[in-house]
Amino acid sequence: MLENAEEIAALQRLLDRSPAGATSHLRNIVHARRTLTAEDLTGLLTGMKVLSVATVTARGEPRISALDGHFLHATWTFSTSGTAAKARHMQRRPAVSVAHIDGEELGVFSHGRAQRMVPGDDDWTETLEHWTAHYDSSPLSWGEDVRLYRLDPHWMVGYASDRLEVLSRRGLTL
Repeated sequence: MLENAEEIAALQRLLDRSPAGATSHLRNIVHARRTLTAEDLTGLLTGMKVLSVATVTARGEPRISALDGHFLHATWTFSTSGTAAKARHMQRRPAVSVAHIDGEELGVFSHGRAQRMVPGDDDWTETLEHWTAHYDSSPLSWGEDVRLYRLDPHWMVGYASDRLEVLSRRGLTL
């Protein structure tokens, strides 16, 4: 967990305001007993998580693919090759939807903009070190044009089928 108090507070504000603009359908599913807090998410989303990332083609068609994701500093980071279609999509149309779904028990759904991370960014070194420690190799060694991205979310909800049960079963105390 790399989040500081300010990042957790900002994430909580995002989580609080996102359902307010949602449909009644979503609010009937993600209600008080099922809503994950910022602290819950930072505790649950450690290590690598498989993400479904949706991008948009030049023709406005959605494309979805699975990527390794790491939740760092209260948002997702993910990578792909610069030769991947999704890299071209994100370069030209950075709006993305990102979801992590763990069976029927847990889901984190977000919409925002993919920001390519580059050396010199505030959290570049820390993010690269985290990824390198996790995989025992630098992602930059995986190919000639490996790109790291950070999600700048404008909407996010965290769902658990039964929040207290999920937190308890996964070893998080309240």
